Amino acid sequence: MTPREALHTYFGYDNFRPLQAEIIDSVLAGRDTLALMPTGGGKSICFQIPTLVMGHDNPDKRLCLVITPLIALMHDQVENLKARGIHAAAVYTGMSWDKQRVALDNCLYGPYHFLYCSPERLESEEFRKRLADLPVGLIAVDEAHCISQWGYDFRPSYLNIAAVRELLPGVPVLALTATATPETIDDIQAKLGFAEPNVLKKSFHRDNLTYVVRRTDKKEEQVAHILSRVPGSAIVYVRNRKRAQELAEWLNGHINDQMVNDKMVNYYHAGLTTQQRNERQQAWTEGRTRIIVATNAFGMGIDKPDVRVVIHYDLPNTLESYYQEAGRAGRDGLTAYAVLLYNEKEDKAKARKRVVDSYPPKEFVISVYHKTMDFLQIGAGSGLGHRFMVHMDQLCQVMRLPVLQTYSALHILTQAGYIDFEEEHETQPRVQIHVPRHQLGEYNLSREQAELLDALMRSYTGIYTDLQYVREADDRKTHELLVSLAQRGIITYIPRSVGCCLTMTNERQTEIYLSPAIYEERQARYVSKLQAMVEYADQTQFCREQVLLSYFGENNAAPCGHCDVCRELAHRIISE
Repeated sequence: MTPREALHTYFGYDNFRPLQAEIIDSVLAGRDTLALMPTGGGKSICFQIPTLVMGHDNPDKRLCLVITPLIALMHDQVENLKARGIHAAAVYTGMSWDKQRVALDNCLYGPYHFLYCSPERLESEEFRKRLADLPVGLIAVDEAHCISQWGYDFRPSYLNIAAVRELLPGVPVLALTATATPETIDDIQAKLGFAEPNVLKKSFHRDNLTYVVRRTDKKEEQVAHILSRVPGSAIVYVRNRKRAQELAEWLNGHINDQMVNDKMVNYYHAGLTTQQRNERQQAWTEGRTRIIVATNAFGMGIDKPDVRVVIHYDLPNTLESYYQEAGRAGRDGLTAYAVLLYNEKEDKAKARKRVVDSYPPKEFVISVYHKTMDFLQIGAGSGLGHRFMVHMDQLCQVMRLPVLQTYSALHILTQAGYIDFEEEHETQPRVQIHVPRHQLGEYNLSREQAELLDALMRSYTGIYTDLQYVREADDRKTHELLVSLAQRGIITYIPRSVGCCLTMTNERQTEIYLSPAIYEERQARYVSKLQAMVEYADQTQFCREQVLLSYFGENNAAPCGHCDVCRELAHRIISE
C-alpha cells in the first residue's frame, strides 16, 4: 500500500496538503524527523498514514505510540480513527490500571495501529515494561516544543521520551510542533536523540491572515466593536477565568447581532467540568455559539476552519503562544483577522508584574516547598511516590502564602525535580462499596439504586476492596443515585473534579538547591520572550508578519501589505 492509497482508502482524500508527503516519505525511510507545521496544517496525517502503510506491509511494526499532553485530543482522535474503521487506544493519568492493561493487551494481540498516551505515563515502570513488548514502528511526539528548555511551554515529563527510545531501538521518531525558534529546533532534536538533524518546515507565512495591534484604553468596547463589524465565528483570549466569565456576560448585552440560538457568547476555562467544556466547545464548533471567550486552555486540537477573528484581550507571554493562538483564525484560507488589544502603560506594568509573580525570590520558593510539605504532613525522608490533591486556596490561607507566587514556586520546584505539580489535574469519579451483597436487602433500596449497585459489582471486581474509577458516574442521573447511596453510608463516592495535584518525585528534602539552570537562566529566557512580545505590540515601523517570521528564523520575508503597520505606511505614502 502506498501513502496516497492509504490517504484515499482511510480518509477519502486524493491529495496531500503541502509538506505532508515529504514528512511521510522521511518517516517511511526510517529517519528521525522534526516537522514544523502551522496550526491547522494537518499534523496528525503525518504519523497516521506512515503507520497504516508500515502496518500493512509489516505487522511487527504496525503500532504508532503517540505522545501528547492533551487528553481531550486523545479522545477525539481515538474516536475519529475508530469511526474510520481504524483500531486505536489511549492510556492516560486517572485511568485504572485494569483499563490500561486491557488497552495494552489490545495493542499487543489485536489489530491496533495507534496507542495514545500522556508523557506522564512514561514514568510508570509497569507501563514501560509493557511498552517494550509492543509492535511499535513509530513514535510520534505531539507538541514537541514541550521537551525543550528553550521552548515556551517546557514540561519535564517530556524528558522521559529519550529513555523510552532506548526500550524501542531502531524505531524512528516524528516530532511535531506548530511553533519553534531556531534554538528550540536544535534542542528538540538533541533531547529526542535524533540520529542526524532532519527538519522539515513549512513557512509560517499566512497570506489570508491579517495581523492588527489596536491601541486602546477601553478594551471591552473595542472587543464589542470588532465583533459587531466582523461577522462569523470568533475567539477572544483572556488571561484568567474570572475575566473570561465577566467579559462573556458583558458582550452578550453589547454586541449587535441577530443570532438567537443558544448563547451568542459563552466562556471556557479549565475550571469547568469536562462535560461543560465539551458542551461549550461543541456548541461553538457547530455554530450554535458564535463567540467563545477563553483562557489558553481552549484551542488545542480544535479543527474549526471558519474562525474569522481571534482577539487577544491581554498580552500573551510569548510570540510562540501568540502565533499559535492567532493561527486558529482562517484555516479555510479565507480572509481572517488576528487582533491584539494593547494599552501601553497598563500592559507594560502587567508584564513587569508577571516576571515578579512567575519568578519570586529563591528564598520564597524554598519556603513554599517546606510549607507545602508541612501542610501535607510529609516528614523528612518520606513521601516518595505519594500523590496528593491540593486545595490551593486552603494551602495559601493556612500557610499564609500569596496565591500567584505560590503557583509559580510549585512549578519551579517541578522543573527542579523535587515534585510534580499539575495545576489543572482532573480526577475521574471513583466508587467503593462497603455493604456486602447479601446485606443490601436490609437497606430498602429503590429499583434504580439496586440496579446500579448490581451493575457496578459485575463491572468492577475490586470495588469492595478499593476505590474504583467508574465511567458510569458521568451520567447525571447516575451521579445523583451515587450521591444518595453515599449519604446512606452504602458506598464511598468521590465525584469527578478539577484541581491541583502534587506527586512526590523525591523524598522530602531538608535542603533545597535551585541551580542557575533552573532559576536564573529560565528567568532570563522568560524575560527575553516576554520582552519580544512587548516589542511586537509596541513597534509601528515594521510589518507585523515580518516581525513574527523573523522571530521564527524566516529573515527574508516580504511585507504582508495588509497588517496595521503596512496599511498605515501605504496611507502615508499616498497622502504625501
